[in-house]
Amino acid sequence: MAEKNVAALSDLVTKREAALLAGWMRSQTDAGSLRSGQIKVDELTDQSRRFLSEFAKALKSGQVDDITGPAWSAVRDLLGGFSRSRALQGFTPSETATFIFSLKEPLFTLLGDEIKGAQQLADLTWTVTKLLDKLGLYTVEVYAQSREDILNRQSHELLELSTPVVELWDKILAVPLIGTLDSERTQTVMANLLDYIVKSRAQIAIIDIMGVPTVDTLVAQHLIKTVSAARLMGADCIISGIFARRSPRPSCI
Repeated sequence: MAEKNVAALSDLVTKREAALLAGWMRSQTDAGSLRSGQIKVDELTDQSRRFLSEFAKALKSGQVDDITGPAWSAVRDLLGGFSRSRALQGFTPSETATFIFSLKEPLFTLLGDEIKGAQQLADLTWTVTKLLDKLGLYTVEVYAQSREDILNRQSHELLELSTPVVELWDKILAVPLIGTLDSERTQTVMANLLDYIVKSRAQIAIIDIMGVPTVDTLVAQHLIKTVSAARLMGADCIISGIFARRSPRPSCI
């Protein structure tokens, strides 16, 4: 696409920013961006205005085929911040992507009103379509990564809550374990236990595995690692909750 067409698009967005912003806000409202009440009108308007400003600046570079370049860094930073905040606020991926995709209609309308040449209009429309699609997909990628980070953090926090360390008496700790004991959870148990051993200068640590449904070779290896680590810190470990299960004798008829 000719650079003069891109420059014309940048000038058009800058000059008609107020009208474009008004149309974009109507488009976002019609798409339901404000129905959930998770974002206020003033906040959404401010985000939209800031995006249009950075969008026009990036267009002046003429690099409309690649949004990963330095010319679009400010736009990416802005969209990244918006996407992460929406992930924290509980927006869906569709609601997050709508922020960009809803700009198409008012921008196409503006192009139709201002661009008279049929070929130039077609070129600009196709360029805007590809550009906004890339930016919309970028918002979804950042949103997905943010949601994954949130879930991983919550999972780690729940894992820590599921492996409590209790101080029974002076310098005697207990670690009651319930549920499956895998490698990740073992690392958390070991870290929590060693941390408490250092803080309390404990001499004995009781690991209760009564609530662990299956004690197989892998679980035993995890327990051995935990016991060895505790001994290196100067505490003896006692594993409780192990008992032999006898199969019932078959009845004779």
